[in-house]
Amino acid sequence: MDLNELALLVKQEHEGLLSRWRKQVRHLPSAQQLDVPTLNDHIPSLLDELVEAFKTHSTKTIPEALSENNAQSHGLQRLQDAFDIGEVVAEYNILRGCIHDLAHDNGFNLQGRPFHILNGVFDHAIGAALQAYANQRAREIQMRREEYLAFVAHDLRTPLFAISLAERVLKQTLPKQGYTPDSAKMLKILRRSLAQLEGLVNKVLEENSNLETEIGLKLERREFDLWPLVEALIEEMQAVAKASDTKLTNAVPDDLVIFADAGLLKRVFQNLIANAIKYTPGGTVVVDASESDAKDTVECSVRDNGTGIPAELLGKIFDKGETDSANPGGVGLGLAIVQTFTEAHGGKVAVETREGQGSVFHFCLPVKGHS
Repeated sequence: MDLNELALLVKQEHEGLLSRWRKQVRHLPSAQQLDVPTLNDHIPSLLDELVEAFKTHSTKTIPEALSENNAQSHGLQRLQDAFDIGEVVAEYNILRGCIHDLAHDNGFNLQGRPFHILNGVFDHAIGAALQAYANQRAREIQMRREEYLAFVAHDLRTPLFAISLAERVLKQTLPKQGYTPDSAKMLKILRRSLAQLEGLVNKVLEENSNLETEIGLKLERREFDLWPLVEALIEEMQAVAKASDTKLTNAVPDDLVIFADAGLLKRVFQNLIANAIKYTPGGTVVVDASESDAKDTVECSVRDNGTGIPAELLGKIFDKGETDSANPGGVGLGLAIVQTFTEAHGGKVAVETREGQGSVFHFCLPVKGHS
């Protein structure tokens, strides 16, 4: 069999092969909406490599680094295109099948040396693409896990602060009543345990302070009354509010039903309320909610009459890592969590503010049937 003739055939039918391949690849779910350049990606250069391999009777005619870079880039592109790993293998094998069909239709028998050359080129490309795909996927999963851990650690700071305040109050009041050596020992253990927990939380936040990926969240939506959730959260945060003489008010209608992930929604409110308390010493923080006029969303808000937000900070307050230099101790995750969790529900978050007069953070969540 003349491998040069086979090389010439593949070269002449280059566009026809690609067209036939695209028609079959379109049956893969992730490929259906891609434009032609994105779908093609490095496949045309793979055909060129195969032509050169047939001409020289070798699977290593093009510098190995070039071949690997093309295939590795292709693997990363397919991850971005939301292909699953099986679809990446399938698209290469579809092209392999198209070449077999072309050879058969033109009287070529792909056995022996042609068979080994074809498989060598394709197997090398598949291996490089899959390795790049799998490595990048593993990195993304790890980063999302780390970011989620950072979010959880951040949200632990508020209840830990409340417990710390309670411990201090106990320490101040119990001596007046007289307490036993056992009570003193328990307070000491509590204080030591709190310090250890705070250290662990701060370590997690420090190690994950530069994360930039978006977190993937699995929502567990259900219908529930919003007023009790807010009321319980306000009760939990009273110790923090009292420390800064801030009044918390629940203005949510007691008959308002919401469709959301209760755990994530509680953390959204927790971050907004904690943020409002920080900037509203001696003031008032009001939590409110109502159904929109179109009855397709529930509009929630946390309003305060505190210091407000400087105009120069407004454009970046929801960015990860952005902190207020006038209020040290923050890690720049609270409002990033609010935005991430709200958008995961299909909602949006916004803020209205005036320096010296306070701020209102709004976020909307779709009602059941509109999410």
